[in-house]
Amino acid sequence: MIETPTAPATGAPTVKVAPTPPLPTFATFAEERLHRKQRLAAAFRLFAKFGFSEGVAGHITARDPERTDCFWVNPFGVHFAHIRVSDLVLVNHAGQVIEGNMPINEAAFAIHSRVHEARPDVIAAAHAHSLYGKTWSSLGRLLDPITQDACAFYQDCGLFADYTGVVYDTSEGDRIAAALGGRKAVILQNHGLLTAGKTVDEAAWWFITMDRCCQSQLLAEAAGQPINIAHESALVAAQQVGGARVGWFQFQPLWNLISREQPDLFE
Repeated sequence: MIETPTAPATGAPTVKVAPTPPLPTFATFAEERLHRKQRLAAAFRLFAKFGFSEGVAGHITARDPERTDCFWVNPFGVHFAHIRVSDLVLVNHAGQVIEGNMPINEAAFAIHSRVHEARPDVIAAAHAHSLYGKTWSSLGRLLDPITQDACAFYQDCGLFADYTGVVYDTSEGDRIAAALGGRKAVILQNHGLLTAGKTVDEAAWWFITMDRCCQSQLLAEAAGQPINIAHESALVAAQQVGGARVGWFQFQPLWNLISREQPDLFE
């Protein structure tokens, strides 16, 4: 069955997008919590596989389904490639560790707590110092619609042009959340990328594909002058490739890959 989404306020026409299977449902909070934690651990393993680990930098968070003012996050100083479900730490929006016995990255709290508080619809948010994302961020520009994949971020990405050092203050987290607004992503100038989603799968996929889009545009501009997709066509493509369900579905082959390759992530 073909999904026909409502046209957004931008004026884009209503378009047909490829069908996707239904999202999973859960009978209990415990079941949903485990699902989110497993996807979160898998996302870290995939980030390592894509080369997004950089020392102790980077974090992905998942809101707890029952304690919605709390989120799960990676322990500070553990390599993404080694993170297991049992390693994840639960912290509340006041910075108190609720579950777990390892410290968390202060920048993770300062940024993610404010994003989760400002956006009740955001289940997960991802940030890492990926090579192409941080390189593109130094230009202080949004991505252009030069490819179909880049159209996922067309008119759905913010720019935070206020770098002042490592983010330890929640007031800066508030400003980052404001720059994100209701969008799926924000480019943190001189810093990197941050993506958000209604599922862990979606947030992780947006980060992976956004970093690749940064790489693509850097390569295209090094080779010549890229040709942008026309505005109306970019809006159509944005609906076709940029929806939450599409982002979730794009992650599923990666989930299947990493869960079979590295089953110890479930420990």
